[in-house]
Amino acid sequence: MSEESERAHRPIRSFVLRHGRMTTAQRRAWDAGWERFGIDFTGRPLDFDALFGRPGPRVLEIGFGMGQSLAEMAAAAPESNFLGIEVHRPGVGKLLHLVQEQGLGNVRVMCHDAVEVLRDCIEPGSLDTLQVFFPDPWHKKRHHKRRLIQPPFVELAASRLCPGGRLHLATDWENYAGQMLEVLSACPLLENTAPGTGYAPRPAQRPLTKFEQRGERLGHGVWDLVFQRR
Repeated sequence: MSEESERAHRPIRSFVLRHGRMTTAQRRAWDAGWERFGIDFTGRPLDFDALFGRPGPRVLEIGFGMGQSLAEMAAAAPESNFLGIEVHRPGVGKLLHLVQEQGLGNVRVMCHDAVEVLRDCIEPGSLDTLQVFFPDPWHKKRHHKRRLIQPPFVELAASRLCPGGRLHLATDWENYAGQMLEVLSACPLLENTAPGTGYAPRPAQRPLTKFEQRGERLGHGVWDLVFQRR
């Protein structure tokens, strides 16, 4: 296969793999916590009840960054089981540090492409909540095709929600918010929970990040979208 042909058939990734170095604390947390809290990608469906040692509402977060908000949500909802997916290894190390430091037994972590995890490891109709907060906006117009929130991804995500399950997105890019609203509204499996503009007030369970607080002071907007499975 020629180089040009290989590029044409290469799957578009929903992320940029940043090779940042883990700090000593992050590496230590990874080494100490991965066996208990980490999940290796196998391409086989996950048994949530077995992974967490109990039943409970299932929350999947894609792209948790450095993990602070996911750890905060897990601490506030101990009855729920949280699975976080992130490809940035320092972020995974940081979340594992928070999980062990705070004694959060209701968090599990994967370091793999989220689209492949959804497709191969999450059973249809098995999630109560799927959340994606501040995904890469790919702000240049020629890069919009690389954005995660596209019809194929939304259809896959919706199929993994149980009836009444929620897909919660948030972005601080108005252009991306408009695209998200258009794509989610066109998915027949989903219905918008917000009247009027289609954007929802920030749900109380989504922590206000330091980045968001700074943006609010500067007059920047943040748009939440909360759709549920019909």
